Amino acid sequence: MEAASEEKLASVSDLVTVFENSRAPGAAPGAHTLEHHRPRCRSPRPEGPGEKPSAGEPPGPGTRAVSRRYLSSLKNKLTSGAWRKSCQPSSCSEPGTQEPEKRIVQELLETEQAYVARLHLLDQVFFQELLEEARSSKAFPEDVVRLIFSNISSIYQFHAQFFLPELQRRLDDWSATPRIGDVIQKLAPFLKMYSEYVKNFERAAELLATWTDKSPRFQEVLTRIQSSEASGSLTLQHHMLEPVQRIPRYELLLKEYVQKLPAQAPDRADAQKALDLIFSAAQHSNAAIKEMERLQELWEVYQRLGLEDDIVDPSNALLRQGPLLKISFRRRDPAERYLFLFNNMLLCCVPRVIQVGAQFQVRTRIDVAGMKVRELTDAEFPHSFLVSGKQRSLQLRARSQEEMLSWMQACQAAIDQIEKRNETFKAAVQGPEDAAQGQELQSEELGLRAPQWVRDSMVTMCMRCQEPFTALTRRRHHCRACGYVVCARCSDYRAELKYDGNRPNRVCLHCYTFLTGHVLPEDREDRRRGLLETGSSATAERSLMCGFLQLGGEKWGKSGPRGWCVIPRDDPLVLYVYAAPQDIRAHTSIPLLGYQVTAGPQGDPRAFQLQQSGLLYTFRADSEELRGRWVRAMERAAGGWSPGDPADGDLSD
Repeated sequence: MEAASEEKLASVSDLVTVFENSRAPGAAPGAHTLEHHRPRCRSPRPEGPGEKPSAGEPPGPGTRAVSRRYLSSLKNKLTSGAWRKSCQPSSCSEPGTQEPEKRIVQELLETEQAYVARLHLLDQVFFQELLEEARSSKAFPEDVVRLIFSNISSIYQFHAQFFLPELQRRLDDWSATPRIGDVIQKLAPFLKMYSEYVKNFERAAELLATWTDKSPRFQEVLTRIQSSEASGSLTLQHHMLEPVQRIPRYELLLKEYVQKLPAQAPDRADAQKALDLIFSAAQHSNAAIKEMERLQELWEVYQRLGLEDDIVDPSNALLRQGPLLKISFRRRDPAERYLFLFNNMLLCCVPRVIQVGAQFQVRTRIDVAGMKVRELTDAEFPHSFLVSGKQRSLQLRARSQEEMLSWMQACQAAIDQIEKRNETFKAAVQGPEDAAQGQELQSEELGLRAPQWVRDSMVTMCMRCQEPFTALTRRRHHCRACGYVVCARCSDYRAELKYDGNRPNRVCLHCYTFLTGHVLPEDREDRRRGLLETGSSATAERSLMCGFLQLGGEKWGKSGPRGWCVIPRDDPLVLYVYAAPQDIRAHTSIPLLGYQVTAGPQGDPRAFQLQQSGLLYTFRADSEELRGRWVRAMERAAGGWSPGDPADGDLSD
């Protein structure tokens, strides 16, 4: 700093003039020299090891000297908040020196002048000449040049036209206004523009290395500028590192300035606020580095999974990954699996035999929305836990109690986060539960979420009829609704399950009755002959209400077929639906008792709906008058009314 007082530093205007003169028409290639105007102030030095070439070594234009490890170390420095603790003036003041804070401001101005000269080199020399070469020769795309330099033009204009002039004016008028905090307070919020540059830095380094090897014209322009005296025998990438290091440099200088100020200095409060704003800008750049690392890590995981369209989402966050054992309900030995837990899904994968491109193949996907996790009390498989979702459920085994708890906590954290975001009021399942409680789903959840399947080895007889299993005549089957192990006779039924996209699945008689409302299935060969086969024409003659209705809802779709609907007089609590008036067999029967009759979709005065326990049927009459008669008839049946009062009359069409 004493040397700076003996030898005057060249102004930034002189540096810019040299740069412009060197680029004037007729200037020889490589004429970017500063002659005797090279700055001698302390400029930020690259901190990465091995990043500055030796004096006699020609610069390598395509060398990637800055790694993500260096950016990570820089991020750790930015996150440290120890510098915010200002020391007391009594302990920091230097007796015998005059105005130490002014010397710090002088150093800030000198480093800013050198920094603006470096920005001028980046923007007006490297950037502009590469851009002109791309336009004239078409040897490399213009977009590549713009991606490499990101928003360096905005950064250069801000510092050259605003930040540096303000610092210069304040230092020139220091005797009248000995303060700098208010100036930095006014300009510090604009330093957040550095986050875009920092986030793009690694990608820019990759593009720089790629096109240096790929395009001779690109390398020729770089070599010519880098070999000039203006470049200081440094590569383009070293110059590009200067903006990444500039905000930490502001922090150090401003921190020292605050420490040197007397306790009652008028600029102390403003300087401390300015220091806080600089810290905020540094955190903003730190967040950009974190986001860059997150996207890079996420992209590597997606590549291992094969870049499937239904998995790749840049908004996802990888929470945990690692191997676990999957307990099979068929095989006795657990199978090795590799799991990826994201913020919105859990993927259970197996290694690919031929690893060309992707390393893993997704076997099971469970969405975090609606997922539950709990510990299992299984003597055969210790350290095991259950992850149940709407589509599937997995019984997993960890290698230790600590690993199991770590996975459960990660899953529960993802569940809590998505429930908080969706503002749901369901309490997440935490910790171990009673084995009997976890063995069977609650009745209201049947068909809505995948059950926990009972392992074959845990039972020796049908869990419904208690008949023993045999190897040939009575084999084991699983009910897809409750997960019980049952025999073929007890599971010879099919019902639509919502967690499987409303596709028909094999279920036991107990679940079939609950899900469909039918005591006996309609397509059984050995069932008793009943009202469903009496014929619609015979039923209509003794009905309380009959006629055509347009069918809709989840069972038949938005625009379902027309059906001949009948409420028989001798069975007034059931609605039978036939395909045609002359059919001898109904294709659907709905027990109306307990159903709610509600209005149809908005804007359709002729529609109405039946709703109960997650089941929804939609009907549409030919007129509003018929719709009213159907609603009255179904409301009576839903309330348990039976014919017998002559005053009630006939509602038949």
